[in-house]
Amino acid sequence: MSGVTRILTAIEQGDANAAEKLLPLVYQELRRLAAQKMSQEQPGQTLQATALVHEAYIRLVEGQNQSWNSRGHFFKAAAEAMRRILVEKARRKQRLRHGGQHHRLDMEKVDCPVDPPSDELLALDDAIAKLSEQEPLKANLVKLRYFAGLTSEQAAEAMNISKATADRYWAYARAWLLNEIRESRNTKHL
Repeated sequence: MSGVTRILTAIEQGDANAAEKLLPLVYQELRRLAAQKMSQEQPGQTLQATALVHEAYIRLVEGQNQSWNSRGHFFKAAAEAMRRILVEKARRKQRLRHGGQHHRLDMEKVDCPVDPPSDELLALDDAIAKLSEQEPLKANLVKLRYFAGLTSEQAAEAMNISKATADRYWAYARAWLLNEIRESRNTKHL
């Protein structure tokens, strides 16, 4: 049993000191995953990768469901926590009192408005939610690959499936999500 798995088991059993031991072991990997996610966001984000890691970690260790059976399971939960944080932030930015429909402007190019970064993320989140209802394993793979930044091999290992299966799921999920996002955009424009 790895050190991370041992600490996760201790947290599950209620050891209050175990959470303090976990962060140093997983911090660098979570930080790398968060930095990768933030690099995919549009410029102008106020949330930094470090803040994303800390927020996700707090949600994980202080949350009600702390039953992780492996390192892979923990990182799946971390990917889901990061996804939820980014989606919540995107939704909050769309609210009227947080700027709502206002668009950011690059001061060097005042005549060229920048689209709000949250639209694509929200469309993807809606599509992933629909995929989760029909194909939960494929949706989990998308979350691991997109939100946690895992490679195909790493995601396959975390899900206990073969790399070939992960590659098939990934191809299917990407095509399905692209189609779903296109259909939802076409429906909105009608």
